[in-house]
Amino acid sequence: MGRDRRDDAGAATVELVALTLVLLLPIVYLVVAVSRVQAGAYAAEAAAYSAARGAVVAGLDALDSGADPAEALASARETADAAAAVAVEDFGSASSARVELACEGECLAPGTAVTASVTVEVPLPGLPAVVRAALPAAVTLSASASSPVDGYAP
Repeated sequence: MGRDRRDDAGAATVELVALTLVLLLPIVYLVVAVSRVQAGAYAAEAAAYSAARGAVVAGLDALDSGADPAEALASARETADAAAAVAVEDFGSASSARVELACEGECLAPGTAVTASVTVEVPLPGLPAVVRAALPAAVTLSASASSPVDGYAP
């Protein structure tokens, strides 16, 4: 009628390691993924602000240099793309930025505003190729910002 009493020394250590793998690793991954997405949101905001302000400044500079409105708008778009790319690169989490410019009324006219809408894609970290093939492996974030065109008219 005796019970089999085996020595269970070390069982708590094994259970701790198992629980750490089961619980802690997913929590760490979640923190890393959420941090990357938040950095992407900050990158989108900064890129939208930089693109809007850069477009206004470059467009007004081009108009001041004697360019026609179409050339000034092309210069504004080019500067907006460059400013957004630099802002996104500074945050290091998003792959690229797509910039769309819109104007209230006539573009670059005094008293109007230029609005930049920026879309960035943030890839999720550490996903194997099998998962990336089956599920979306990136989060798409967007932001917009407006910059007023000062009362200055060239």
